[in-house]
Amino acid sequence: MTRYDERPDDETPIHTAELPPTPTRDRNIKATAWIEAPLSLLQLGNDLPDQPVADYKRRIGPWLLWRSGPAKGADARYWVAHADDLDRSFTLRLHPDGSADGVGPSGARHERFRAWKEDLRDSE
Repeated sequence: MTRYDERPDDETPIHTAELPPTPTRDRNIKATAWIEAPLSLLQLGNDLPDQPVADYKRRIGPWLLWRSGPAKGADARYWVAHADDLDRSFTLRLHPDGSADGVGPSGARHERFRAWKEDLRDSE
């Protein structure tokens, strides 16, 4: 298994239905390759250091999870959208100290990534 930051970028055009349910371990699917990508995802990292393009991470139930920036130790942002309604999206900001801030589908504000993911898991 290759570390996420050492995997090659995959710019092969891909539709929503083709996004894998589990994490990809051999490549990073770039948001710019997702044919139906909303503008909010394409601009996710614009205000982060080095303006990183988001990478696809996995599905959490009906939610498509993407991250712009590193997994830890620096500013990053997670973005999810419901696979059947891409206008239904949420973001979570991850700070270098590991703290987070974002609202989930329940309407609750979360300060931990795990709690935000649990909110996603528990909603449809």
